[in-house]
Amino acid sequence: MSGFIKGIIGLRRGPWEIVASILIAVGVVMLMQSYFMWLYTYSFITILIGTVMFLVVSHFAE
Repeated sequence: MSGFIKGIIGLRRGPWEIVASILIAVGVVMLMQSYFMWLYTYSFITILIGTVMFLVVSHFAE
């Protein structure tokens, strides 16, 4: 198994911070696009979930 997958399963900070950052970035892209209203509609909640996830994950063990 790769180190990234072991980190996810083992609740390590590094891999989970990457996942949270990607989720925030996806939310920002959803916010900036102008083609699909449903993507724009869920962009704020996606950014919010990613931000809260990042705050929680920052307390995980290194």
